[in-house]
Amino acid sequence: MSQDSTTRIIANLRAWIAAAPPGARLPSNRALVAEHGASPVTVQKAMRQLIAAGLVESRPGIGTFVRSLRAARPADYGWQTSALGTPQARVSMLSSTQRSVAPDAIGLHSGYPASDLLPERAVRAAITRAARSSAALSRSPVTGMPELQEWFAHELAAAAPAGITPPTARDVLIISGSQSGLSSIFRAVVGPGQPLVIESPTYWGAMLAAEQAGVTLVPVPSGAYGPDPDDVDRALERTGARAFYAQPTFANPTGGQWPIETSDAILQIVRRRGAFLIEDDWAHDLAIDADPRPIAARDDDGHVIYVRSLTKSVSPALRVASVIARGPARERILTDRAAESMYVSGLLQAAALDVVSQPAWRTHLRGLRQQLRGRRDLLLDSVREHAPAAHIDTTPAGGLNLWARLPDGTDPARVVREAEARGLIIAAGDEWFPAEPSGPFVRLNYSSDDPRRFPDAARILGEVLDHLGD
Repeated sequence: MSQDSTTRIIANLRAWIAAAPPGARLPSNRALVAEHGASPVTVQKAMRQLIAAGLVESRPGIGTFVRSLRAARPADYGWQTSALGTPQARVSMLSSTQRSVAPDAIGLHSGYPASDLLPERAVRAAITRAARSSAALSRSPVTGMPELQEWFAHELAAAAPAGITPPTARDVLIISGSQSGLSSIFRAVVGPGQPLVIESPTYWGAMLAAEQAGVTLVPVPSGAYGPDPDDVDRALERTGARAFYAQPTFANPTGGQWPIETSDAILQIVRRRGAFLIEDDWAHDLAIDADPRPIAARDDDGHVIYVRSLTKSVSPALRVASVIARGPARERILTDRAAESMYVSGLLQAAALDVVSQPAWRTHLRGLRQQLRGRRDLLLDSVREHAPAAHIDTTPAGGLNLWARLPDGTDPARVVREAEARGLIIAAGDEWFPAEPSGPFVRLNYSSDDPRRFPDAARILGEVLDHLGD
């Protein structure tokens, strides 16, 4: 009976509220008790439901009123135009490689390997052990965990030829992913308004970090075997630049690796010019047909600033990387990092160190090499069979990507849209160029989920190119 009374009171009050203006005062609870012949508890219950529905609002000590509803209108953020001013960088959106896609789509756009290529058990066990250690509750040194610094230094020193003084743990700065390291290097070593020589095409994130730092990009063409050293030399001389950012090992997006002759020539150039080589060794652990050859291992006078990340080979959840630099450059980068993030989570550092210190780590890398080779070859064969118009000039010796040139006159953005409509997600190559693209390209990630779908992906790409070519 009480529920029936509550429902009846609510229905009557809804009709009253609909006819009343906003802000009108409802009859008091005492008046409602008398009007409906109900108990005070029943009337209070009805009022609570009307308040919960947003129809009325209670003002303690005053009464209950019909709620004044604001008319829905589009948000106006125009005031921010003056407050923010002109953007510092022309890159204003996330890369297409960071897009989320539908579960049933074939995704070849990502910049990360699929989870089944990662040392999942080792990572989970390492995180559990780190959570039980003092790292879970203590602050890490600003330069990083000493044991992890030592590991990165030893990795580079192991590649150093005889006669070269290898880096020490003190030369190593632990950072939260290579992207943050590049930002600090560009701010601290290059500086706002200063020129930076950079390969073209190159990693889009490096361009974004440089532009956010106010650095002026000076592109030099680069391909499967790196840039022409003479082009680099001329760019440094012409612009007065004192830094060159490059990916000598399994470059993103081309997969190219510099021959030893190119590496040596460019090292001599930066020495002669009194410049820095910023070496991004992001794919150090992603070798397939060739081993990495860090240029930093052959430098002992501070001309090479070396960046190496574990994000791609250990886990994207453990954003741990290092910068190896010597002399005043190290101190400037350290100062910038301390201002930016104070220190890197000791928990993440401890877990990353645990993974790479286990005997199973080398076993994992050997298995990863085989798995990457199989996926690369399957996607390469599929594209050549089903999408021959997408020309892949060279087979990458490592990394994660195929770099495919489309027929001249093709609009890569349209290819991407048409492919997505058919269930294939790829990345247009334009965003890897610091200036005008040298041609129409797309990047295809062969380390993505479910390689069994690679032939289907290639068929879709071939259909799109055939359709657009008609």
